[in-house]
Amino acid sequence: MKLHELSPAKGSTKKRKRIGRGPGSGQGKTAGRGSKGQKSRSGYSRRLGFEGGQMPLIRRVPKRGFTNIFRTHYAIVNLGSLEGFEGDVTPETLLEAGLVRKGLPVKILSNGECTGALKVSAHKFSKSARERIEAAGGSCEELGS
Repeated sequence: MKLHELSPAKGSTKKRKRIGRGPGSGQGKTAGRGSKGQKSRSGYSRRLGFEGGQMPLIRRVPKRGFTNIFRTHYAIVNLGSLEGFEGDVTPETLLEAGLVRKGLPVKILSNGECTGALKVSAHKFSKSARERIEAAGGSCEELGS
């Protein structure tokens, strides 16, 4: 077999449909665009959310609330997730364990059990998480954001 003898596998390619080339093609006259109207014209492209001139849904529904752009988003870690850790728990060790994403401050919440005495360093603790860690003989160190 030579390079010029190569061809695609049978049935893997299709011929391009030539539209608007006379009645014999089956795609003549309106070229598959129906008849008349905005969508049949060349260059038609509908704006996103356009509803044919009717008042769009986004403008019919009232606005509520707002988004606080200064809000701090925390990577949440529950006490139950710290079960396998021994000794020091820092945001770096949590990142290595795949519990948090890089670049987010860490907040420890009290969901789950805390059995071992852990030295936990995080940016924030819930009140109940702090109590549980210290009740288990561990300590909490709050890092500056």
